[in-house]
Amino acid sequence: MSADADTRSVTEVRPGATQAGPAVGPRRDTFAARLRRDWPLLVMAAPMLVLVTAFWWIPALGNVIAFQDYNPFTGGILGSPIIGFTNFAELFGDPQFIRAVVNTLGITAFQLVFYFPVPIALALLLNSVVSGRLRAFIQGVVYLPHFFSWVLVVAIFQQMFGGAGLIAQILRDHGHSGIDWMTNSDTFILLVTAETVWKDAGWGTIVFLAALSTIDPNLYEAAAVDGARRWRRMWHITLPGLRPVIVLLLILRLGDALNVGFEQFMLQRSAVGSKVSEVFDTFVYWSGLRTGDFGYGAAAGLFKGLVGLALILAANRVAHALGERGVYSRS
Repeated sequence: MSADADTRSVTEVRPGATQAGPAVGPRRDTFAARLRRDWPLLVMAAPMLVLVTAFWWIPALGNVIAFQDYNPFTGGILGSPIIGFTNFAELFGDPQFIRAVVNTLGITAFQLVFYFPVPIALALLLNSVVSGRLRAFIQGVVYLPHFFSWVLVVAIFQQMFGGAGLIAQILRDHGHSGIDWMTNSDTFILLVTAETVWKDAGWGTIVFLAALSTIDPNLYEAAAVDGARRWRRMWHITLPGLRPVIVLLLILRLGDALNVGFEQFMLQRSAVGSKVSEVFDTFVYWSGLRTGDFGYGAAAGLFKGLVGLALILAANRVAHALGERGVYSRS
């Protein structure tokens, strides 16, 4: 008998026979072992955990006033009577609230189409710049508007597109009538989207540039050797590498759909009127805080949070269906 036959006779298992010994699964670390391993991360996260608890979770308990006839001067939270869903019933019957929700969702949908892709395209353009110094200069220029206040941003747009602004003056100098886009309610959604793009598009490229830096350069070299041109390399290498980040930020943007910006709309409310500029945050301010009806405003705020949670859960489920991790992985 040959040596190979002897080896096979030793290693092969007869039909019907079972191997001895239990199956060994992945060993789970004990809590103490995980604590010893991860304590530096826990120490780093502790300050943020304290801040979130103090300024988010504890104040969130105040949402109970949405179900009360709340009066801060007589009863407070503990002494105000419970009125159930009365505030919500009044809320859903308020035409101004319905208008604010419709305006907010319309602006969000418009900005998802015309603003959300802009940081991605800008990151791709910046990543294609060969000169490191030129890239750093362009990044500094496009990042700068993010640090401007909305007061300054609106003032700059007023000087450019207002009735006495630069564009209107140029048109008048050439025999045309001036255009005041700052007070035109029909183009208000275009105006606020343009302001958002100018202010925050550059800042939004940071995450995408970081994701681009993680793509293996050897993939581009191999594709170039195979004859793939720039557009095919971008379509088959760059965009798939960015897809997890794009999906994650899109989910987070949907969860923040009812928060389109308070200060930006408050500054321009008087110029275009509340019919087109009333959004969720301004509605809560005018109907809840300014009137002193805190329970009514809390009901509106709680509704906003629940809608944002529902959108995050729905978008995350869609991400899982597309094979992406999303905000959290499936159990």
